[in-house]
Amino acid sequence: MSSIVSKKNKKQGDNINQHLALVMKSGKTSLGYKSTIKSIRNGSAKLVILSANIPPLRKSEIEYYAMLSKTLVHHYAGNNIELGTACGKLFRVGVLAITDAGDSDIINQQQ
Repeated sequence: MSSIVSKKNKKQGDNINQHLALVMKSGKTSLGYKSTIKSIRNGSAKLVILSANIPPLRKSEIEYYAMLSKTLVHHYAGNNIELGTACGKLFRVGVLAITDAGDSDIINQQQ
């Protein structure tokens, strides 16, 4: 039974990675803490993705801002290195905000 659950979680992780790659190619994102906070404050962020190892204070602050602006928040299963790799970057990404999903339906999938 546990192998079925782990396969499902792995498939879901691969699915979010595929959607994220499509967003990075065709949509608009802001990578990093400062630019994510700015886009949440402006109201342009539609989805915020947090890595698993973001510091708790930053995590709670971003979640609070997102709650005030009614922005969706997704907790990425991997750490910031894996999130950066999923974005197609060669550096670590702790948090990112999707302002325009482009061809991807990642925002509808998270609702």
